[in-house]
Amino acid sequence: MELVVRLKTPHEKQRAFIESKAKRKIVRAGRRSGKTTGASIKAVDDFLDGHRILYAVPTQEQVDRFWFECKIALKEPIEAGIYYKNETKHIIELPGTEQRIRAKTAWNADSLRGDYADELILDEYQQMDEDAWSLVGAPMMLDTDGNTTFIYTQKRGKHHSKELFKKAKEDQSGRWETFVFSSHDNPHLSQEALDEITLDMTTIAYRAEILAEDIEDDPMALWRRQEMIEDHRVTSHPALVRVIVGVDPPGGATECGIIVGALGKDGDGYIIEDRSLKASPAKWGSEVLTAYHHNEADRIVGEKNYGGDMVENTIRRLEGGELVSYKDVHATRGKAVRAEPVAALYEQGRIHHVGEFPDLEDELCTWVPGVSKWSPNRLDALVWVITEIIPAIRARSLPETQPIQESKFLEEPVGEKSRWKRY
Repeated sequence: MELVVRLKTPHEKQRAFIESKAKRKIVRAGRRSGKTTGASIKAVDDFLDGHRILYAVPTQEQVDRFWFECKIALKEPIEAGIYYKNETKHIIELPGTEQRIRAKTAWNADSLRGDYADELILDEYQQMDEDAWSLVGAPMMLDTDGNTTFIYTQKRGKHHSKELFKKAKEDQSGRWETFVFSSHDNPHLSQEALDEITLDMTTIAYRAEILAEDIEDDPMALWRRQEMIEDHRVTSHPALVRVIVGVDPPGGATECGIIVGALGKDGDGYIIEDRSLKASPAKWGSEVLTAYHHNEADRIVGEKNYGGDMVENTIRRLEGGELVSYKDVHATRGKAVRAEPVAALYEQGRIHHVGEFPDLEDELCTWVPGVSKWSPNRLDALVWVITEIIPAIRARSLPETQPIQESKFLEEPVGEKSRWKRY
């Protein structure tokens, strides 16, 4: 009886990396672009050629898709007893030989240890610790003179997957080869599904995660990621003197910028939340109120756009919205002029991000005044926040006798959730 291996036909971009002869291949692909299916086709192809394949991915859920594709492809010879299958260890092998496919979770060096292969596939590499490759994967391939395929979806900001792609792109030896394909390159992905996944995405997220573009910091931007953000990032903040929610209303199909920032007791500014989203006025207005109450904010600051009171009216119409402290701000100057004093404070190390805010930080480091055609809603909301507390930050730069006029609070804890008692 003739047994059939039922491999899917790869689309053009999948075929390119599957058939590549390079020892090291790195694939940057969009969401739902078929990268894991391509990995399974490659794994089965290599397996049938007698190779030992190790497929590694950070989580069990990610293993399952790859494993399903491999089982379907090899179903007939498995059921005929030609190949042995172990569901617990996710192994398919030809008994008595080194010919094998194994899928496992591996997000760091320790979880990748304990095996070897001559074909290593590291999928969702952007989610793995870099040492999974440098401490275990690379020595493994050195021992076997094997091949490695790295597959990742763009992770914005500085990251080891992006750095490895750059290194591979610059390689002139022929040992490395790079591949890029977007979600749109998958002919099996319905337009409806693609529309659904992109509905709430920002412009930058869409470019990075759907179009698979490499989002680089622009040297002409007002912010620099390392010196102005990374070098002053913190994991916690001091006691807060004043908390502000900044709102930049959406224009057309853009998101509403909602940034929460604060003045610390030390006189520095702290960015503590980014709640920006693309939604209806009722939904983003509700999110503003949630940010206000969750952070026990003192004021909402919103742009009075196009001569109207859109932000205030939206918030006031919602339940509880009539009780919040609200201030209109007017965009009488251009974005760059408003942003420059804020960027200067970042440069001086006076503004700190409490944790990471990828979408906000991408806007800060890629928006170029007078050049970028897209609206940086998060950046604008942040500027309104910091502008509101700039006088107090600057006051801390004066001699100690100079008081902070903006503070309306005396430090007196009044409960587990309350920081300040109002007087």
